[in-house]
Amino acid sequence: MEVTCLLLLALIPFHCRGQGVYAPAQAQIVHAGQACVVKEDNISERVYTIREGDTLMLQCLVTGHPRPQVRWTKTAGSASDKFQETSVFNETLRIERIARTQGGRYYCKAENGVGVPAIKSIRVDVQYLDEPVLTVHQTVSDVRGNFYQEKTVFLRCTVNSNPPARFIWKRGSDTLSHSQDNGVDIYEPLYTQGETKVLKLKNLRPQDYASYTCQVSVRNVCGIPDKAITFRLTNTTAPPALKLSVNETLVVNPGENVTVQCLLTGGDPLPELQWSHGPGPLPLGALAQGGTLSIPSVQARDSGYYNCTATNNVGNPAKKTVNLLVRSMKNATFQITPDVIKESENIQLGQDLKLSCHVDAVPQEKVTYQWFKNGKPARMSKRLLVTRNDPELPAVTSSLELIDLHFSDYGTYLCMASFPGAPVPDLSVEVNISSETVPPTISVPKGRAVVTVREGSPAELQCEVRGKPRPPVLWSRVDKEAALLPSGLPLEETPDGKLRLERVSRDMSGTYRCQTARYNGFNVRPREAQVQLNVQFPPEVEPSSQDVRQALGRPVLLRCSLLRGSPQRIASAVWRFKGQLLLPPPPVVPAAEALDHAELHLDAVTRDSSGSYECSVSNDVGSAACLFQVSAKAYSPEFYFDTPNPTRSHKLSKNYSYVLQWTQREPDAVDPVLNYRLSVRQLNQHNAVVKAIPVRRVEKGQLLEYILTDLRVPHSYEVRLTPYTTFGAGDMASRIIHYTEPINSPNLSDNTCHFEDEKICGYTQDLTDNFDWTRQNALTQNPKRSPNTGPPTDISGTPEGYYMFIETSRPRELGDRARLVSPLYNASAKFYCVSFFYHMYGKHIGSLNLLVRSRNKGALDTHAWSLSGNKGNVWQQVHVPINPSGPFQIIFEGVRGSGYLGDIAIDDVTLKKGECPRKQMDPNKVVVMPGSGAPCQSSPQLWGPMAIFFLALQR
Repeated sequence: MEVTCLLLLALIPFHCRGQGVYAPAQAQIVHAGQACVVKEDNISERVYTIREGDTLMLQCLVTGHPRPQVRWTKTAGSASDKFQETSVFNETLRIERIARTQGGRYYCKAENGVGVPAIKSIRVDVQYLDEPVLTVHQTVSDVRGNFYQEKTVFLRCTVNSNPPARFIWKRGSDTLSHSQDNGVDIYEPLYTQGETKVLKLKNLRPQDYASYTCQVSVRNVCGIPDKAITFRLTNTTAPPALKLSVNETLVVNPGENVTVQCLLTGGDPLPELQWSHGPGPLPLGALAQGGTLSIPSVQARDSGYYNCTATNNVGNPAKKTVNLLVRSMKNATFQITPDVIKESENIQLGQDLKLSCHVDAVPQEKVTYQWFKNGKPARMSKRLLVTRNDPELPAVTSSLELIDLHFSDYGTYLCMASFPGAPVPDLSVEVNISSETVPPTISVPKGRAVVTVREGSPAELQCEVRGKPRPPVLWSRVDKEAALLPSGLPLEETPDGKLRLERVSRDMSGTYRCQTARYNGFNVRPREAQVQLNVQFPPEVEPSSQDVRQALGRPVLLRCSLLRGSPQRIASAVWRFKGQLLLPPPPVVPAAEALDHAELHLDAVTRDSSGSYECSVSNDVGSAACLFQVSAKAYSPEFYFDTPNPTRSHKLSKNYSYVLQWTQREPDAVDPVLNYRLSVRQLNQHNAVVKAIPVRRVEKGQLLEYILTDLRVPHSYEVRLTPYTTFGAGDMASRIIHYTEPINSPNLSDNTCHFEDEKICGYTQDLTDNFDWTRQNALTQNPKRSPNTGPPTDISGTPEGYYMFIETSRPRELGDRARLVSPLYNASAKFYCVSFFYHMYGKHIGSLNLLVRSRNKGALDTHAWSLSGNKGNVWQQVHVPINPSGPFQIIFEGVRGSGYLGDIAIDDVTLKKGECPRKQMDPNKVVVMPGSGAPCQSSPQLWGPMAIFFLALQR
């Protein structure tokens, strides 16, 4: 059983305005959060100044119908027009702990499909002040003038800041300047990183040996405090100096423990020592303690440059570097080079032949090579020469040259590389020279020139190498736009000529090149071949999902198109309706006409033919589906968010009304809308009030309006609106409506300020008083607040209701004043009446005053009403007549009494034209708070005194 509440409201006019309200997007950027804007002028709307580490909050206020979508983007603050791809699709942009690098220009782009998008921008200026750095120099490069004196010292102070920092130099506690001391010069050098000021001490005097302070300031912008650094200059001040306990190049064996000491030989103040390694960090297990660096059980990977740096901010840092070389050998290779002079690529008797051997070693120059023939050391002769460092080969390569090759030179040659006297294993490589030693050839096996696999499967590309010896095969890609292999390398070596790929993807399709290497074989022009890889993948179709609307009885054409796939064709297409195969199947379109799409014709949309259609398209590799939702139901309404002053409050109750406006999206796409079903539910409540709203023919762009009444202040509501046609219910639209306090004005005498909105009806805190009024309700009260003073709730008695009050606890003192100032009103009547509720409960209650500030000739405040002392735990209403002679403001002044039990509160302030009622106190308007001995007045019920009945609907 489902029960739905239907509400019959008192006759409230329903309006249809026959005008198109579709409008392009408009946007305006406002800033909030922790901004500290320096200049409040016209440019402040486009410049947002904020302290580094604070929270950036920008809001893009938009108008336009339909409601525009907002996208935030950012440039780097340079001439680049490219957006950083950190888009935020929200009207509010919030960045916690903003960094200086996040400064720049932010763009708000609002678009709703009507006209061109609206783009607004604002420049975010992040303010910061780093710690200053003070260094002392005695160098020619810093001197200005035509001469240099050895005892001239330069104190350089550098800082990074925004805005530019102001520098103050002090000797001891005395500020230094050009005019006060001829022995100093303060200037800004050229070509420095950051902001720099130099204090030049000319021809040092005894009084110049002192403590110097560089103070930097950004003049308290964004509350950033000044920072300072101090340096003591003495007659022993000197830059750091270093020496090492080892040679600058240190060669060790793997597994040894290495200790290097960096010794200070000078520097005042005492320098700090630091070790670093390049490239990369210090090895795992390395220990840097002061000037001593220890590396236990050193390995080949620990080789590199180790830097010891000493700094004391005097002169330039001292630096010593140790090049640590850990002996190692790897990658032994050989090359066979036929007679170069005769440009031969084959081994021939009577021609020269060169065999080369190389290993990658550390240190490279310490490697020794030894040649063997058939297991015996090769004996040098006029025809057999051993050379080293052949300019045509890698460095430290050993070559064995055979002059005028004889048959007796055939045999097995072995090259052995070693580190004499070091515990590093020898490496050797062997090559056989005979009549069967021939240069390589490469080819693709039959049937393997084109490899076709499915996406996600493994693939193997193969090239066959013939020849003796067989060199490795190097693979690369031919496609220029995809120069790297799937491994991420431009070249990949395979010993067997097979390139194995795991889980291929469509972007791996293309041409691959295989070629012979010039090592471990003949040193001749590489031989090469190519293999084509085709990766098949399932089809991609459009639309992936489409909502098709059509009036009842009209035909519909559904079309599913192939975007891409491999193979690029439709092998089959199957249509289903609500998951069931369509019988009979749709007409088959000839293959020549249906290679890239499939179609389904529906003669007429009916209730029975409405539903979900699926077209499953296959290309023999896989399938993809187009989904169509066919119906005759109406599109959703489009709420209108630009209604001027949609909220209306009522002074006689804590209720408000709301003007709800909307248009109907594409009303001509389906049958005419007959009525709307309106559902209104208070947030955090379960029950909803439902109302049917009949309409006449709705046109596109026509603004529809309905007034929601008797909504409870300050609650928010969820509104759901569903259009109905002859087909039935259409798409529902929902939105949340919030109570916003209207700006009080004498021209709107029915408006009462309940202080439920943060804008508090345009009231402001007086800047000349001692403290401020506070807005709160029972839910936001401090649980540790003082008892026996202040109201527990507002005048309505609900915990959500807000009121204004003064907190009189410490640090408040006797006589402190808090003033709340209204907006400026233009006097259009002779008499006005100010009505409000006050709550003055506590044994230390001071005074509550109502003042009128006349703006006729300057600002003149006059007392209109005053009350003092404890008036009980009760809200009471007062009507105060005023007769301003010109533009005026009203001021509520709370005065602190003799102690902390003196909280005063006000609520429900009304200003209206005319005289006040003669009866100053209405018994129905007195609310006694719980616990004071009298009952509370019951709060108005939702929707007021209206007829309600319940309609039970059974499914």
